[in-house]
Amino acid sequence: MAELEAGDIVLCTVERIEGTIVFVTIDENGKQGSIILSEIAPGRIRNLRDYVVPKKKIICKILRISPNGNIDLSLRRVTKKEQQEMRELGKQEKSSTSILKSVLGDQSKEVVKKILEQDKVSDFLQEAKEDSKKLEKLVGKENAKKILDILNTQKQKKALVKKTISLKTSKPNGLELIKNVLGKIKDAEIKYISAGNYSIKTESSDIKVADSNLKNIISEIEKSARKEHMEFNVK
Repeated sequence: MAELEAGDIVLCTVERIEGTIVFVTIDENGKQGSIILSEIAPGRIRNLRDYVVPKKKIICKILRISPNGNIDLSLRRVTKKEQQEMRELGKQEKSSTSILKSVLGDQSKEVVKKILEQDKVSDFLQEAKEDSKKLEKLVGKENAKKILDILNTQKQKKALVKKTISLKTSKPNGLELIKNVLGKIKDAEIKYISAGNYSIKTESSDIKVADSNLKNIISEIEKSARKEHMEFNVK
């Protein structure tokens, strides 16, 4: 598995609180990290335990890793989008681990441990759908077939990303212009909300792909709108 670095979003478990410093364990690699009071939440914090308590799972951003290995984290700098991505990844990991356990039983713990040394469990199993050699080497051909059969019959859950835009013009043929601009978009669901406001929704089995597609679509709409001298902004 790749080494962690500054900027990474990680799932942590709160271990203890000493004064105004929160000590956590990073779930991905078991390493220790700390969060100072000013990185817990914006503004004045009256009661630290309103935000963190021992054993609670929290999503943090790595601020820096010192040469001696100390990891400084932030809770308040994690965006809603990053939280959503991490939760979705957590669900995928939990589902993938459950599949291994259903086939391998107690043996799954050791298998998961070996997989995590090089990759995320969900990513490893997705790659196994294309090339099963690594999985077969790890669990044997018979068990690999059982695991892949489950994966192939699972309904892939879609990740959904949505934004609201404003698109306006004072031109006499404004309605026609707006229809032309939005009508060019094929890979998204666009709905009218109110005067000049529209919601745009994309989905994919990967939330990062859905987010990237939405950004490209919004960029395309903006270019077309500017070309027609229309007012455009993202809410």
